Amino acid sequence: MSFLVYDLTFLAIFVIALVLLFIIKRKNFKWEGILLLYRTKIGLDFIDKTSKKYRGLIGKSRYLVIIVGYLLMISMLYLLFQLLYVFLKRPDIVREIKIPPLTPLIPYLPSIFKLDFLPPFYFTYWIIAIACIALFHEFAHGIFAKYAGVKVKSTGFGFLGPFLAAFVEPDEKQMQKKSKLDQLAILGAGTFANSVITVLTFILLVLFFLVAFKASGFIFNSYTYSYVNASGITSINNMSANSFIPGNNTILNITVDNRTFVVNASNISAYINNGLIIRAYQDSPALRLGITGAIVKINDYKIESLSDMSNAMKNFKPGDNITLKVFNGSSNVDYNITLARSYENSSLPLIGVGFLKSQRAGLSGKFYSLISSFKKPEVYYTPRFDGDFVVFIYNLIWWLVIINFSVALVNMLPLALFDGGRFFYLTVFAIIKREKVAKYAFTFATYLILLIFVLLMVFWGLAFM
Repeated sequence: MSFLVYDLTFLAIFVIALVLLFIIKRKNFKWEGILLLYRTKIGLDFIDKTSKKYRGLIGKSRYLVIIVGYLLMISMLYLLFQLLYVFLKRPDIVREIKIPPLTPLIPYLPSIFKLDFLPPFYFTYWIIAIACIALFHEFAHGIFAKYAGVKVKSTGFGFLGPFLAAFVEPDEKQMQKKSKLDQLAILGAGTFANSVITVLTFILLVLFFLVAFKASGFIFNSYTYSYVNASGITSINNMSANSFIPGNNTILNITVDNRTFVVNASNISAYINNGLIIRAYQDSPALRLGITGAIVKINDYKIESLSDMSNAMKNFKPGDNITLKVFNGSSNVDYNITLARSYENSSLPLIGVGFLKSQRAGLSGKFYSLISSFKKPEVYYTPRFDGDFVVFIYNLIWWLVIINFSVALVNMLPLALFDGGRFFYLTVFAIIKREKVAKYAFTFATYLILLIFVLLMVFWGLAFM
């Protein structure tokens, strides 16, 4: 039975449990604006004992908490403005972004938006991630507040529409009387906790991957290609290049220096007339058969990496018949092919597959490269143990890393809804020494960021019109 069935069953049970809690404890639920809150005293003793037991460590770490808060705020603002620049200047890239810029974190998100590059996001992942984020984030606020002598009145959870949230409620009047340092530390403690959890879960992700997965094949993402001068094309689809009429053709067979290539170019005439350099795919067995996936075996040679592929090919020559075993995403498929000659060296055999490293720019690209740095992108990995369970745990840890880091970043935006809003206000107030100016700066930052979000949504929508 698919895990999705169990996940949906768990979702139904969870919703029923919440409804029953609301019915039984409806007097404990209180509306505060658009928030429906349920207050408890759970965890207050833990907050009190922790703040006393680790008082020295908490006091020393306040400066680190504030520094991390500023770094996260700067990083998020950089990322936001970079995203706006891309949306303004590169609508072609925007069209590749299938998900709206403002999308709440919801279960089954990759399936809803058909995001094949993301692992499944089950309700089970979502509730575990929310619990992890809320527990450490909110209790960190409480512990630093208690350290500073601010009373923590309650803990609990609430709803913003259908979205679940947790909270720790310090006494706001007491907090506002504390020093700027104490207030900044209390506000930044939540995102600092999320940052620490991000690092710890990333370490866990790496260790789990090294233990639970093994290399099992070579993933190719491109066919072998060459760069050719379009002016050197002598024939197109077996017709003279001078008399060829493009029509609606997008896949063309061209001949250059008595060698055959395949190109994706409907405007081939423009390329020829201007003498442009184009990337042309070599006429290879892999291209002709449309092979895709991960190569796991060549005859009796087991393939686990690109180097294994290169070493195995040294045992063959052009014209040899081989059996290529390829995992296509669901099963292994055998291809019986005759090796061609390499375009660069006619004595070497050619299957016609290669691997192109993707170049990801910006802060998000650097983060993506970091969280995948322990894996070789061209290697196909398989679980060492129970496949479904191993993949389930790996994806869960992966989502914990991503979501904790995302929450840490977003929460430090200088926006009224987030901790970063008051963090920004206190910073301006501490520098300018004028409360009125600080309030104006805080209001301006809030409206500016909201405007950017509106623009992002508009540009995203226009890109698909």
